[in-house]
Parts: sequence; structure tokens; C-alpha cells
Amino acid sequence: MGLISGILMGTIFGIALMAGWVHMMRYRSIKRVAKAVDIKLLGTLNREDLKKICGDNFPEWISFPVYEQVKWLNKQLTKLWPFVADAATLVIRESVEPLLEDYRPPGITSLKFSKLSLGNVAPKIEGIRVQSLKKGQIIMDIDLRWGGDPSIILAVEAALVASIPIQLKDLQVFTVARVIFQLAEEIPCISAVIVALLSEPKPRIDYTLKAVGGSLTALPGISDMIDDTVNTIITDMLQWPHRIVVPIGGMPVDTSELELKPQGKLTLTLVKANDLKNMEMIGKSDPYVVVHIRPLFKIKTKVIENNLNPVWNQTFELIAEDKETQSLILEVIDKDITQDKRLGIAKLPLNDLEAENPKEIELRLLPSLDMLKIKDKKDRGTITIKVLYHAFNKEEQMAALEEEKRILEERKKLKEAGVIGSTMDALDGAASLVGSGIGLVGSGVGAGVGLVGTGLGAGVGIVGSGLGAVGSGLSKAGKFMGRSITGQSSSNKRNGSTTPVNNTQENGGVKPT
Repeated sequence: MGLISGILMGTIFGIALMAGWVHMMRYRSIKRVAKAVDIKLLGTLNREDLKKICGDNFPEWISFPVYEQVKWLNKQLTKLWPFVADAATLVIRESVEPLLEDYRPPGITSLKFSKLSLGNVAPKIEGIRVQSLKKGQIIMDIDLRWGGDPSIILAVEAALVASIPIQLKDLQVFTVARVIFQLAEEIPCISAVIVALLSEPKPRIDYTLKAVGGSLTALPGISDMIDDTVNTIITDMLQWPHRIVVPIGGMPVDTSELELKPQGKLTLTLVKANDLKNMEMIGKSDPYVVVHIRPLFKIKTKVIENNLNPVWNQTFELIAEDKETQSLILEVIDKDITQDKRLGIAKLPLNDLEAENPKEIELRLLPSLDMLKIKDKKDRGTITIKVLYHAFNKEEQMAALEEEKRILEERKKLKEAGVIGSTMDALDGAASLVGSGIGLVGSGVGAGVGLVGTGLGAGVGIVGSGLGAVGSGLSKAGKFMGRSITGQSSSNKRNGSTTPVNNTQENGGVKPT
């Protein structure tokens, strides 16, 4: 009897246990399906929808990724990298070496690659975002990370110093590259590719410098010079809106519409500065200002000697290619016999300006635009400017583009003639020329004398020495569309000569303090 009742109770308990298990699994399945439906619905909501639902309780940690992961592409890139690296090495040598020469800082007579290899480690693509912002184009933003093992050695030469090989070690690159495919109706259906680096997030290139068989102390400040050269090339040539346009397809293609064009003209009046930092042990600083939108086109004011509250009242005109992303940079510098020193720097985004609306602005000067690297964060004073932005029409745009190309050629000729050390040197310009007067730019060749002047009755500055005929006139400044390389000659009271050119460039020719 006990055995039968035991079997019966065990059977009933087993059946109840099985029924409970089936019920629990069915319940979990229903809940899982309901949860999946809720998650799918949440997936269709954007940030604004969630804020409306959650109100003030919206969690900030919720993210909406816009980049698609491409693990399969990284696997293929790893296999292709040995071939891609060899081809990229040739392209870098052909395209980057001329840039190193153009953007070479003062004090350096030669800057070239003595060895260049991209190594065996391929870049990693963190994600890709594909957009169609303009008809006939496919825009692809590629989030790149590269902590490779390249072998890069720069041959650096300076006056009175033998060539020093400098190695770039521990190279790391963090950037978002924008690749634009211009579509065509004929095979291969792509007529050109546009490549640039997005300005936000800002491209970051980290590395350390090491002298091979020597010491970096042989060239004081060489690390800062190379850093500034690299940053300037990226900002002025590769960072959006600047871009590289590559025609493809083996057919003649008009890429003029794809290239960066001037959008407008900024009329800038440098009024004055107040409460500048004194960099002199005896007397006061001798400030002047270097202004630019692109580092390749720098203009400087006259020097105001022995004054911490200088008044310039000088007007310049500069070209803007992209008002939304570019900024006006103003660098106040102390003129010195040995090495000019930075007193302060300010930045004004052009996007803050309204077209045809003149404004007077007081900007606070900073020790550097990158304050994270600066220990001395004391007040550097202020600079007062007047600005007026004018948007170009089609005719003005094309004229400004031609004038820009002409001035670049003139700067190269001035560099070849030895009048300036680099195409990035800031040139004197007391006033920009807009369709009035002719400025003659020349250079002393041999015993000749080069003349620098403007059609504004500013007088003539003499560059060169000795007797003989007038040196070769390189250009006419004529109708200026934004970037004058001529201007009033400023008298240098220290040596009694007129010096229309000064080897000063951003973060390179001057010593930040």
C-alpha cells in the first residue's frame, strides 16, 4: 500500500513539475517576444523622440551611432596592406615632399625624407558613414585609427649645421577622412574622387622625435618646428574644406567645379592692442601682428616700437574659401634682434560674422590656441579689430581664384630669389590693393637692387645691396582680390634699413612663451 501511494504521489509531482516547466517556458517566450517588439520600436526612435518620452529623466549615456562597423573590410585591408603601403609610399614621396619644402620653417634650409616605409601594420577602420548630401555624389566618412610601425626618417639641414637625420617614432593617427565619389554616366561610373580630413573631430597625429646618431639640441627648437610644420600642412592642405581632387577613369575630366574656390572677402582693420605682455628686460616690447585665414597667405603689420598699447589702424583684405569652417588668426609678436617672440594669439571663427555687416570686436589674446600644452596661462591683453565680410558673386569668385594662383606663383619666385625663406613667410602689407595702383615686387639678383612698394604712395623699400640695375621685377600687384604680397615698407630702426619681408610664421618663426 505504501509503495503504491508513493508511486502515485511521485507521478502526480512529476506531472505537476512538467506542467509548471512548460508554463514557465511559454511565459518567458511571450515576454521575450514582447520585449523584442519594444526594442524594435525603441530602435526607430531618435534622440528627440526619446527626450519627449523621458522628459528630464533622459539618460545621457544613450548613444545613436552613425558609423557602421566594417570588420570584414579590416580583414581585407590587412591582407592588402603590403601592396597598399608600397603604392602609398610612392604617392607620399611625390606629394608630401614638395609640401615640406613649401611649408619649411625659417632657419631650416632643407627638409626631406631620407627613409620612408609605412610598415606592416594596417590602419583600422572603426566605422563608415555613407551620405548623399548632393546629387551626383556619394559621400563616405571613414573613421580611421592607425598605430603602425612605419620607418620615417627626415633629413633636416640648417645654416652652418650638417644634415641631421631625425626619426619619427611611435606614430599614431586618429582622424575621420571624407571621401567623395563624383558619379558619371560612363563606366567606371566615377569620374573623380575627393579626399579630405574632417575638422571635427580634429585630426590627431602623435609621434616622438629622435635624432639618429646625433642630438636634437644641435638644432634648438627643431621639435616645435617639425610639429608646427606637420600641423600647418594638415590644416592648410588636407583638412576640410581643403581637399585633394583625383580624376579617375582614364578620361579627361573637368574637376574645376570640385576644387575649393573663394567664397568671400574679409576686410580687416587692426585697430589696436591693450595691456600686452612685456618680453623685454630693458624697455618695452616692439609689437606687430601677423594675420591669416590660411597659413600659406600671411600678412603682417608695421612694428610699433617700445609700446605695450600699440595702435596700428591698418587695413587688409583676405580671402575666405569656406566661411562655415575657417577662422581668422591674429598673432601679436614682439620684434627682437635675435628671435621674435609671441605675445599672444587670438582666433575669430568666420561663421560668427554676418555678410555686409561691419563689426568692431575686442578679442582676448591667449598664449596658444592649444591651451592644454601651456603652463603660463596669465592674461596676455586684448586686440581690437574691425571686420566686414563680403560674399563673392560668380565673377568675383573666378577673379579671386585667378589672383590667388598668381600670388602663389609670385611667392614661389620670391622664395627662389632668396627674398623670403619660405612661401609661408609673412609679408609686409600696410593696405591691400583693390583695383587701384600698381605695386612692383622685385628682388636683388647679384648686385642688382630689388624694389618693394605699393601704389598707395607708401614709398619704396630696398632689398639687396650694391650698385647696378634694378633687380628683376617679379609681378604687378594690380587688382588685388584678397591676398596682397606688397605693402608699405616698414623702417627697421635697429639697423637703419628697410625690411619688407620677415621670416615669421605661425608657431615656427616665433618662439611662444
